[in-house]
Amino acid sequence: MPSLSDCFCIALLAWLFVCGANGWKALLMDGDTGWHIRTGEYILAHHAVPTQDLFSFSKAGQPWFAWEWLTDVLFGVLFRIGGLKAIVLFGGVMITAFATVLLRYAVWRGANGLLAACICLFAVGGSSMHFLARPHLFTLLLLPACLWLVEADRRQNTRWVWLLVPITMLWANLHGGFLVFIACLALLVVGSAAEALLGRPRWPAVRRYAVLLGACSAATLVNPYGFALHVHIIEYLRAGWIKDLVQEFQAPTFRSEGQFQYEALLIGGLILSGLLLRKQRVTEALWLLFLAHSSLISLRHAPLYAAVAAPLIASELSAGWKTLAARRMKSSVISILHQMGEDLTPNFGRTSVWPVLVIVALAFLDAPIKWPRDFPSEAFPTAMMHENAKVLESGRLLTTDQWGDYIIYAFYPQQKVFIDGRSDFYGESLGTEYLHLLQGAYDWRVILDRHGFDVALLPVNWPLAQMLKLDPSWQVIKDDSHAILFRRLRLQSRSD
Repeated sequence: MPSLSDCFCIALLAWLFVCGANGWKALLMDGDTGWHIRTGEYILAHHAVPTQDLFSFSKAGQPWFAWEWLTDVLFGVLFRIGGLKAIVLFGGVMITAFATVLLRYAVWRGANGLLAACICLFAVGGSSMHFLARPHLFTLLLLPACLWLVEADRRQNTRWVWLLVPITMLWANLHGGFLVFIACLALLVVGSAAEALLGRPRWPAVRRYAVLLGACSAATLVNPYGFALHVHIIEYLRAGWIKDLVQEFQAPTFRSEGQFQYEALLIGGLILSGLLLRKQRVTEALWLLFLAHSSLISLRHAPLYAAVAAPLIASELSAGWKTLAARRMKSSVISILHQMGEDLTPNFGRTSVWPVLVIVALAFLDAPIKWPRDFPSEAFPTAMMHENAKVLESGRLLTTDQWGDYIIYAFYPQQKVFIDGRSDFYGESLGTEYLHLLQGAYDWRVILDRHGFDVALLPVNWPLAQMLKLDPSWQVIKDDSHAILFRRLRLQSRSD
């Protein structure tokens, strides 16, 4: 029989993707997936990780860190097997696996099953802004799974904790989020030392986890770029201009339902961190404070905060609920609900083959499920691009970084891009020029001439689109009220 955690996993898969309003195509709302697929195909074809740019004319042939190369290979294989269907199915499975790990982790920590399920749904909602078919899904899943393994070792030392060394080696080649786990291990060492100074028997733990930290850190050097990868990622995360360009690097605005759920977890976690410090549980408090601070600086870290905070909040709330229920009559609503949760909790603590069977069935099922055949037209002017492919390929193209990702997916190698989602590669100078074009700044003509753009595909709400409409040297080819395609007239005169 399926367990309650199986039912939770399957119901979440159906709720988010099979029956949801946006369905599977929501996982393709970010165009980065496109260049990850093409990079993976390149690696499969050439049996080598690229070290120079493949996709742009603005920095053609310059050194490039394909630092998520192993995920790119996986995406390339999946795309060969099942196209975009395989990509989004994999993304959906990773997201539901993340939620299920949170639930099982919370129950393992002693949380009431019903309360754990509710808190984990808040974590799912608070993380939903990052539910995209991109390499960061590995970090989303691996961070709570690895911390669970650490917590199990803190209860009773076992050899299983050393599995974290090969896991972090693999992680370093899947996604740059491995640095968050290394930071959590460092906080574990600091927290254990602080607890030892407060009188708890933690000095053996300090030595053990310091060795673990060193081994995992050394394992992350096993990548195509060595220590240069770490330097590159840190510089990328610290770059101020990227925060102006990339929305997910900016602070949360608390304007959506998902961000309100994250806010609830944030407040709960900050309160909990104070209680944990009173109990001299310094390590968990440091984890919460570190990731809360990171998520307030950059929204992309909110799912990582939720992944760590949800099991802690669920277990501590459950302990308080148990104490409250013990003081009430058994016939009270609080006691009855608590007892129901306690009775159901063991059934949350196991997993059967049922989720696997559902995933396999989805893999072989086509209609009536609406699997994406292309990237969503709500985010990308796919129809205009394909209808005017010859115009797009006729010269140097200016378009948004997101649409540039799709150009790589749909038109590589015939068309190269000015800029795309690899903001770490293009750097501050080119990023600033792109921002000036986006804003229609004072030097927009100079930048257009410097790069020799012949074609422009722009959102209608870009100031530059309105300026090009008024410029007699640019001709409107297509305007569908979502995007405008321009061609520079001097290109036409040269061809004549």
